[in-house]
Amino acid sequence: MKILVVDDEKDVQVLFQQKFRKEIRSKEMNFIFAFSGEEALAYLNEHNHEAVLILSDINMPGMSGLDLLKIIKSDFNDPPPMVMMITAYGDEENYNSARRLGADDFLTKPVDFGILKEKLISIG
Repeated sequence: MKILVVDDEKDVQVLFQQKFRKEIRSKEMNFIFAFSGEEALAYLNEHNHEAVLILSDINMPGMSGLDLLKIIKSDFNDPPPMVMMITAYGDEENYNSARRLGADDFLTKPVDFGILKEKLISIG
């Protein structure tokens, strides 16, 4: 399963590579990292429909995760990738906005990698 992780925090890449070491080694999961909404869109446009799942932070400089979600859900619909929003803020406004824009799931930081792993395995 190819998963696009979108987060402006560069250390997220190392964290995912550590937490999913076994799944990456066995090629069960393949993570691609984009450090902005703009970079994520560029990747999606170049690699049409390769990402089955997108994990996106909400609060990023430039294009927010909610802006990215809106574009993904309107422009990438055949088949639509599953989108999980990740934010440091578990506030109701972001949650409701993400749900309204079509987010498939919603996680708060710090990410519980046990829960995330279960969700990814159930999708894959």
